[in-house]
Amino acid sequence: MGEREIQTVSIIGLGALGVLFGHYLSKKMPKGNLRIVADEERIRRYEREKLYSNGEQCDFVYYRPEDPCEPADLLIFTVKFNGLKDAIEAVRNHVGEHTIILSALNGISSEEIIAEAYGKDKVLYCVAQAMDAVRVGNRLTYENMGLLVIGDPEPGMVSEKVKRVAAFFDKVNFPYEINTDMRRKIWSKFLVNVGVNQVVAVYGGDYGTIQREGPARDMMIAAMREVIAVSEKEGVHLNESDIEYWLNVLGKLSPRLKPSMAQDVEAKRPSEVELFSGTVIRLGERHGVPTPVNRELYERITAMEREYVR
Repeated sequence: MGEREIQTVSIIGLGALGVLFGHYLSKKMPKGNLRIVADEERIRRYEREKLYSNGEQCDFVYYRPEDPCEPADLLIFTVKFNGLKDAIEAVRNHVGEHTIILSALNGISSEEIIAEAYGKDKVLYCVAQAMDAVRVGNRLTYENMGLLVIGDPEPGMVSEKVKRVAAFFDKVNFPYEINTDMRRKIWSKFLVNVGVNQVVAVYGGDYGTIQREGPARDMMIAAMREVIAVSEKEGVHLNESDIEYWLNVLGKLSPRLKPSMAQDVEAKRPSEVELFSGTVIRLGERHGVPTPVNRELYERITAMEREYVR
């Protein structure tokens, strides 16, 4: 079949990114062409409490997992990592032969997990970056919308699928970049998450905490260096220039806002610590690379989580 234009989009996961992307696209697409997949209980809550993005009420069309529908041209996962398994099942009706799947999840493994369920041919690599969105209750606020970086799993190419997504993003004026070395890009984003998310959570701070010189910023950079060390053994070869790149990006974020893990810890929600320091520790053990800073972060964050349940 010839190249299909992307017309229908399904999103699963109404955290900060899901609300941000969903609200933006809902204003750019015919109603009904954007579908938000959620379970019955969540839909009831969203319809009762409403959702707001920078003060505007979101106007979403909801689908329960069991609701029949045409497969989506583009399916975007914006759930937390610990909700990925359930989300993969929930979107079955939205995946068809020509569906392209993007995962905006943190970490370095969600693409592979989705590909196991739906096939490698459907999944493009994707990194969400430079957004400073914060969701408190049913209200999302942000100053920087950021962008999605998209590309093929194989380096050095730009496939028809990538071009189709780019053409759609152009049409709706959605910020994006095409990258031809996405495995490295995903690891580079992992490096910044491991440093920023965990250190800000442990210090109970905000982006300002790691924008200024001091022990928090030093700890963040040390945690990032451990990611560089394990990336070498995984054949990805991050280096100090990756840290420099992210320090520059971080310097431009609103100092009062905070990353997702700090938001989770404040709200006493389970965090993505297993995805961040948990992964670094496991890779360090596999390759004989010491990871003391990530061990300390892991212990401190899991101790904070144990406090919630008391």
